[in-house]
Amino acid sequence: MAAKDYYEVLGLKKGATEEELKKAYRKLAVKYHPDKNPGDKAAEEKFKEINEAYAVLSDPKKRQQYDQFGSSDFHQHYSQEDIFRGFDVGDIFKDMGFGTDDIFSRIFGGGFRQGQGGFGFGGGGRQRGEDFSMELAVSFHDAYTGCEKRVAFMRDGKREELSVKVPAGVESGARLRVAGKGGQGSGGPGDLFLNVKVGHDPLFAREGDDLIVERQIRFTEAALGTSLDVPTLEGKKRIKVPAGIQAGTKIRLKGLGFPHLGKSGKGDLYVRVGVAVPEQLTAEQRKLLEELGKKGL
Repeated sequence: MAAKDYYEVLGLKKGATEEELKKAYRKLAVKYHPDKNPGDKAAEEKFKEINEAYAVLSDPKKRQQYDQFGSSDFHQHYSQEDIFRGFDVGDIFKDMGFGTDDIFSRIFGGGFRQGQGGFGFGGGGRQRGEDFSMELAVSFHDAYTGCEKRVAFMRDGKREELSVKVPAGVESGARLRVAGKGGQGSGGPGDLFLNVKVGHDPLFAREGDDLIVERQIRFTEAALGTSLDVPTLEGKKRIKVPAGIQAGTKIRLKGLGFPHLGKSGKGDLYVRVGVAVPEQLTAEQRKLLEELGKKGL
């Protein structure tokens, strides 16, 4: 399911309301329920897709992560166990006249069970190993371009190293999942989660996928207009500053921000213009300004 669009699976558009999600899920779950389509493997696969999509989109936190990372990168953060943890459609199925005692175990495998607070994966007492978590420091420029990082950690008393691909556009707070690199357990190994921390840059401030850079110009340049070179992460760009620009105005450079994580395109770069007021004036400058003041400037 990793390559599928969950909204598309449910026949909805991004931004659908909770009620729209529930209505679409009920309709499709009835249509493709295995009890109504005995022996139909295509219907069973569709039923799996519908439930996985609804398990994510009906959970506010998972939905926010899915919307942020996109379909492919979402699965770097969430395993199938994570997706279905806490998922409970018991009341919905009862309303539709279906039971839930064994349907999920039948289609997802014997390890899928219902417990207190929803569904999840178990194993008849067998437990997955502990998930590991560690911080992964990434420079501002590496977060922009994407990179590979070497990670070293202790696992079962031994030091291990591995190479991790950091996607372009990643930001602080993102979690990268490395499947099967956690502690060992009777039900299989846990996972390793890398909590990304992106470093700061002295020139650029980041706001989502947009970048802000500050530039100061003189009062005369603000009044008359000017051109100036501004830094970008792709090299310098020359821009025109219109006459009469006000302090704090932002000039947009389209597509020169951070890549959209898991999607095509980039954010924008904004040049925030400040007007420098001289702290001291020469006698000649003062005289000229006084003359301009008399003329209403």
